[in-house]
Amino acid sequence: FPSKIKNVISIFCYGGVSHIDTFDPKPALFKHAGEALTGDRAVKPSQGHPGGLMPSPWEFKKHGQSGMEVSSLFPHVAKHVDDIAFIRSMYSLSNDHAPALYQMNTGFILPGHPSMGSWLTYGLGTENQNLPAFIVFTDWRGGPIGGAPNWGNGFMPAAYQGTQFRSTGDPIVDLTPRGAPTFDAARDRQRKWLDLLGKLNEEHLAKYPDESELSARIGAYELAFRMQVAAPDATDLTKESEATRRSYGLDQKQTEYFGRQALMARRLIERGVRYVQIFSGGGNFTESWDAHFSLRENHEMHCGETDQPTAALLSDLKARGLWDSTLVIWHGEFGRLPITQRGDGRDHNPYGFTVWLAGGGIKGGTVVGSTDEFGLRAEENKKSVNDLHATILHLMGFDHTRLTYYHNGRQMRLTDVSGEVIRPILA
Repeated sequence: FPSKIKNVISIFCYGGVSHIDTFDPKPALFKHAGEALTGDRAVKPSQGHPGGLMPSPWEFKKHGQSGMEVSSLFPHVAKHVDDIAFIRSMYSLSNDHAPALYQMNTGFILPGHPSMGSWLTYGLGTENQNLPAFIVFTDWRGGPIGGAPNWGNGFMPAAYQGTQFRSTGDPIVDLTPRGAPTFDAARDRQRKWLDLLGKLNEEHLAKYPDESELSARIGAYELAFRMQVAAPDATDLTKESEATRRSYGLDQKQTEYFGRQALMARRLIERGVRYVQIFSGGGNFTESWDAHFSLRENHEMHCGETDQPTAALLSDLKARGLWDSTLVIWHGEFGRLPITQRGDGRDHNPYGFTVWLAGGGIKGGTVVGSTDEFGLRAEENKKSVNDLHATILHLMGFDHTRLTYYHNGRQMRLTDVSGEVIRPILA
């Protein structure tokens, strides 16, 4: 059905952001600091070393006309609360990174299913034949646990998988044509190579028409050829004003890397790329948001890297007339427990956490649901990952029950067999 939303930017804080230290204040933790969780509230941390309840070391303040509370970790994003809808009652099915990542990205805890970007590309196609419809940026410290299946095509044709871009140098390795005196001469020679290779591949494909990887490879060769002109232009940040680059934090060491990716995301959706996903955090433990120890050091580092660029992206989308046609999603794979781990950290918490959305179709200044007094479990108006996915598809113009792909004897869905649109956040 008709929708104003054409593009999605996903900011994925891999490792598990602590909701009770960022967007879900829990003053009861101060009153009960050091106490153990007992009875039906007792939890077994995934990595052991549990302690008592730990209040957030950061101060929460009310912001905007809506008066929504945000921690001092996000001073820049806090200025945009009237444009943001917080879902404070999310829950997921796994407290291990890879299955939780897969569920948040594909709807299932097992690998082998199409990711959100694949579903949207399958459903809507692309608006730019010279760039991939689905682009992924990973962190300089590494990719998320579980790797490429997080942006894979699963059982869909290979053409729907995400394409990894780099934020420095060529967006894709070896994209620039070489082996000739000039760019044009190298392109001419490549064109001849591709024509011959395409002819041979087409002959082979005629014998094996069901090999989606081969047809995707043929398309990828042609797309890569066109991208030699389009991709460097789309990612050339020297074409942005100094003020814009500074607003994204490109003049500061801490924010420069993520800031480049956020600015590139805006430039890419401006050129018709359907889905751009940015992973903040890579590798394990401190290098990601996975604060099993040194919570303060971990979250101050990662929030410091992403806060200003994220806020700049929201402002930039508005300034360039892209706000109404773009959906921004900020999320991780789960939250963190209200008790300590190893004295100064927090363990994984899939029972309750926060996700926020902003942009076209979103009712800003809205809070949906809540966790219990300690932030342990989603309690009021609980929302599943299927509900979140149903809402995103709805904003993009789809009835989530009807966007299907036949596989293994049944019509498969991103939302499997459940999910309801979270209507209170809709404008």
